[in-house]
Amino acid sequence: MIKHEDYMSQCLKLAASLGSEEVPVAALLVDISSGEIFATGVNSRESEQSVLAHAEINVIKEASSQLGSWNLSGYALYVSLEPCAMCAGAILQSHISKIIFAAYEPKTGAFGSRYNLITKNIEVTGGILEEESLELLRKFFESRRRHCEEGEA
Repeated sequence: MIKHEDYMSQCLKLAASLGSEEVPVAALLVDISSGEIFATGVNSRESEQSVLAHAEINVIKEASSQLGSWNLSGYALYVSLEPCAMCAGAILQSHISKIIFAAYEPKTGAFGSRYNLITKNIEVTGGILEEESLELLRKFFESRRRHCEEGEA
C-alpha cells in the first residue's frame, strides 16, 4: 500500500539537496500499481533560466520521455509545494491520476489555495508533511534575504 508520508519524505530530501540558488521544490512520479518511483524532478528555473523549469514540469517531461507517451494515467505525483496554474494544467493534460503535495501555496497554488483546478478526474491530497516543507522553504528564503542584506545577491 502506498504510504504518502514515505514518498513525501523522499521528495523533501530531494528538494533539500538543491543548491542555494534554486527554490527547494521537488517532485516524484510513482507508479500506483507497483508503488515504484518512476521519475523525479526538481525546480531548475535558475540553472536553466526558464520560467517553465518547475519540478512538476520536469518530472512530467522525464516520465513522458521514458514511457514514450504523454499519458501518465496510473501514476501519482508527489510534490513538496502545491502546484501553480501552469503546472496544474500540465498535470491535468497528462492525465496523472493522483496529486499529493506537502505545503499549500496561498499566492499561486492551483489545487485549492489561490485557484481550484481540481476536476473529477484527479484525486488531490494536500498537507502531507506540510510543516517539514514549510521549514525547508523558510530556511531557503531566510538565507536569500541574508545574502541580499549583505550585498551578495
